[in-house]
Amino acid sequence: MFGWFKPRHQPLPWMTEIDRVIGLHEVRDNKALTKWLRSDGKLLGDPAKLPWCGDAVETAVKRGLPNEEFPPTLKANPYWARNWAQFGRPCGLVYGAIVSFVRGSGGHVGFLVGVSEDGKLLRVRGGNQSNEVNDTWIAAHRLLASRWPNTWSTRQQRAALKLTANGAKVSTNEV
Repeated sequence: MFGWFKPRHQPLPWMTEIDRVIGLHEVRDNKALTKWLRSDGKLLGDPAKLPWCGDAVETAVKRGLPNEEFPPTLKANPYWARNWAQFGRPCGLVYGAIVSFVRGSGGHVGFLVGVSEDGKLLRVRGGNQSNEVNDTWIAAHRLLASRWPNTWSTRQQRAALKLTANGAKVSTNEV
C-alpha cells in the first residue's frame, strides 16, 4: 500500500548484529559467545579469560559492514579498546556510534545507545560488561572518542536516545 514510503533511518547492521547476542554471558554461554566472536574469522581467545569488548565490536562491525576498512593500528589489534578511537570518522553522540572510553591505562569500547537527561552518563551496548553482552551506564567524562563507519551514510545518524538514569548503577570497571 505504501511502497513509495521509505523510512528515514535503516536499521544499523552492526547494531542488528550485536543485538543478536545480547544477554550472552562469557561463562554460562561460553560456547555460543565464542562461536559468535569467531564468526568474523578471528578470535582473541576464551572470553571467560580475556577482555573481549574489542572482539565484540570487531565481530559486530565486520559481520554488519564487511566492506568497512580498518586503519592500520586497529587492523593490527582490534582487541585494544583505545584503538577504536581511530575507526571511521568522528561523530557526535548518535545512536550506534562506536564509543571508546578511558579506563586507567586501558579502555573500553562499545556502541552508544543513549544519553542520560543531564548528559553525564552514556548508555553503552557492548561485550565484557559484567561478563556479558548488555547495556550499561558509563560516565560521559570517560569518553575518548565517538566514531561512525566510513561506509555508512551520515544521513542515517540519529540522536542517541535521551534516557532517565535516576539511581542507575554506573560502571567503573567493565569486566
